[in-house]
Amino acid sequence: MNNTIPPLSAFSPYLSFTREEWAHLRDDAPLPLTEAEIKNLQGINERLSIEEVNTIYLPLCRLLNLYATASQKLHQTTNVFLNKQEKKVPYIIGVAGSVAVGKSTTSRIIQALLSRWDNHPKVELVTTDGFLYPNRILESKGLLQRKGFPESYNIRRLMKFLYNVKAGNPNVEVPVYSHLAYDILPDACQTIQQPDILIVEGINILQTGKQTDEASGPQIFVSDFLDFSVYVDASEQDLLSWYLKRFEILRETAFQNPASYFHRYASLSKEEALQFARGIWRDINGMNLRENILPTKYRSTLILEKAADHSVEKIQLRKI
Repeated sequence: MNNTIPPLSAFSPYLSFTREEWAHLRDDAPLPLTEAEIKNLQGINERLSIEEVNTIYLPLCRLLNLYATASQKLHQTTNVFLNKQEKKVPYIIGVAGSVAVGKSTTSRIIQALLSRWDNHPKVELVTTDGFLYPNRILESKGLLQRKGFPESYNIRRLMKFLYNVKAGNPNVEVPVYSHLAYDILPDACQTIQQPDILIVEGINILQTGKQTDEASGPQIFVSDFLDFSVYVDASEQDLLSWYLKRFEILRETAFQNPASYFHRYASLSKEEALQFARGIWRDINGMNLRENILPTKYRSTLILEKAADHSVEKIQLRKI
């Protein structure tokens, strides 16, 4: 009788990979992006290399392609069973993580790579920023200083959007958020027209909200509409460092625009700006990370763990 106790990793719901192990899973998937295209996709204060795309994002997108293709085949099988042709619905991928972790870059790279596959060429991307309440509503509720916290989002509208997308409805509209104005643009919208794949990026997509008693009926969460989810992870120390660097760059660039909501901070000295940014992290972003974002990490399908230089050093994939 074997009495050997298995290692704790044997009980984990995730399979763990190093960069080298993950890179081998790329197989023969080609890199369809040029160095110039990759540079255009990276965010502020990020240096995304071809090597990083080859090592991390090509294997990930090969996996996503296999998952999406399997979903399409399952749809076809269901049509055979029902003996009728139901319309195909989009495969929805969620990308979550903290402010400044690089969610937007991850989402754009995934979109660019997946759109090169023949069986799902139409890949759309939306961010949950568009579902923030307008500033006038946040001000009336006393929530302007808690922008990004769960209560600052119109979750009902976000859920309705996802429901309509999953129902296969055409021309589903998304509100547009302007980082320049720091507000929802009242006369603008993004229209989603039955894509093959939809990527939804946001800090709140894996959150479950407050639990209620059974009398209130079953609860539905944003994550219930996701077919696959990615959590981009990093230490809070690195996140703060990246946030401060990004704030410093924006102070010298976008904040100089008189139309910018943050134009008032453009004249601050470097030391004053960093002190102000640290206060925002302490009172808003860091608190939101610890209370609402980080606890959702293990609800994701895949976790990308970043090092201080923004490169992904470890990957965890949920076991099926």
